[in-house]
Amino acid sequence: MKDISITDAYEIISEKLITWATNFIDMLPNILVAVIILILFYFLSKLARKITGKVFGKVSSNVSLVKLLGNTISLAIVVIGLFFALGVLNLDKTVTSLLAGVGVIGLALGFAFQDTAANFMSGIFLAIQKTFKVGEIIQSNGYMGVVKYINLRATIIHTFQGQEVILPNKMVFQNAIENFSDTNRRRVDLSCGISYGDDLDKVKEIATKAIQGSDFLSKEDQVDFVYTEFGDSSINFDLRFWLKDTSQSTYMHARSEAIVKLKKAFDENDIMIPFPIRTLDFGIKGGEKLNTMLKSKMD
Repeated sequence: MKDISITDAYEIISEKLITWATNFIDMLPNILVAVIILILFYFLSKLARKITGKVFGKVSSNVSLVKLLGNTISLAIVVIGLFFALGVLNLDKTVTSLLAGVGVIGLALGFAFQDTAANFMSGIFLAIQKTFKVGEIIQSNGYMGVVKYINLRATIIHTFQGQEVILPNKMVFQNAIENFSDTNRRRVDLSCGISYGDDLDKVKEIATKAIQGSDFLSKEDQVDFVYTEFGDSSINFDLRFWLKDTSQSTYMHARSEAIVKLKKAFDENDIMIPFPIRTLDFGIKGGEKLNTMLKSKMD
């Protein structure tokens, strides 16, 4: 093997440096163009973020969603600018490698964070659909309360018992939601029963008058009274009336006051709300008294 002298090594290194310097000088125009492209796309991304914020801010009141969309569009524009810049520098293989790497990383993250991604997408759909807003009363997944906050991962509900419930957006989006504030109307359905010996027309009149004129009633709607069934020991009915507002406090107090007024009106008019009654029949055919059955057994 031929020995390489210091002079030869110096010449090899010098040639390499000169070649690199020459290539760098030849690439200077392309590098300058690539830098200009990156700067242009950077300012374009900032402009796109502002425009996105204004446009989507009118569509959705969810600040987190608007910021996310703005940042996503801004990042996408910067990435596109980066790819253009690499293309100008004739780094096509690098662009291909980057795209392949992004695809592999995205696929891996998709499998690793399936639930997080599902909650994220559900949060976006909830914000776009405007199913409910902060401050409204909803019931979802067995929890009822006031919506305190909506982000892209979860919906926070403050229950009427004082607890704070964090519901993943996936659960909220995939299950039924009752919104008690959206229509600004809420009805109380009060079920009761009267004895079989009472006059049904009289009961209906007295029950309706007992509720009419209450402060909690809506002025646009009338009290609705309907008999529902023949019960085991009573004839059952539903008393339905609409409230003047949808708050939970009004609902609970209205229901309580209606029960008091109904019971008081029934007591004043000798209308009986029967206790559960059970009749025991003895013998195969029934209708026989217990003492008769015992006497026949003893004989």
